[in-house]
Amino acid sequence: MALGSSSLERASLVAYADKSLSAPFATLVFSYNPSEVKTSRSATWKKPDGAMTDRPEYITSGPQKAQLSIFFDEWSNPDGDVSKQVNKLLSWTKPSQASVAQHDRPRPPVVAFQWGQSGALADHKWCIESVSAEYTMFRSNGTPIRATCDLSLSEYADDRPLAQNPTSGARESRRSRILADGDSLASVAFGEFGDATLWRALARLNGIDDPMAIPPGTRILVPSAAEARQLDAAEE
Repeated sequence: MALGSSSLERASLVAYADKSLSAPFATLVFSYNPSEVKTSRSATWKKPDGAMTDRPEYITSGPQKAQLSIFFDEWSNPDGDVSKQVNKLLSWTKPSQASVAQHDRPRPPVVAFQWGQSGALADHKWCIESVSAEYTMFRSNGTPIRATCDLSLSEYADDRPLAQNPTSGARESRRSRILADGDSLASVAFGEFGDATLWRALARLNGIDDPMAIPPGTRILVPSAAEARQLDAAEE
């Protein structure tokens, strides 16, 4: 719950063409500040097979998630129409035109949550995972003037350069993770790199011919994002 203060600062979402956050192309200011913001992150752990200890082995952690509701209200504006704000949010689930022009693969817009001095979500870059909108009031001519949007955000994964051992110059050791029930190479690629199309790199690195026939419990190697893109480029 947000407590009252002497000056009201409106929360907003700012959309950028890429993760550098250097070129905003749109801003959406909330009609009312959110009363709640939920955030979460999950990790995968496993007890080593045959181990004589109960200490779990860390496998990987997924991207941070966030959920919030946005209420739009244009009741007092004679020309107001909340479908404009709703459609803007919906459009941010698609690749931006700048992304299509600048990258070999379309990427989702990166959004930043801004709300005064709030650090609840401001320290992260996000992509919009889903938008669910409900129009709750209309004018007599059918123009929607109130709507609630439930928003799900997913942390935008940074591309990290290949790390090297400072003494040997060797490529950083690859991590491994165990596929849980419901996991796929595409979901792993999205969680690790923010790009589901990099499943091919995971398949190539692990010698997987049929990505649809991987049983739960399979351990796979996970490269860095930069190496994954190199593997994917070599595949094409």
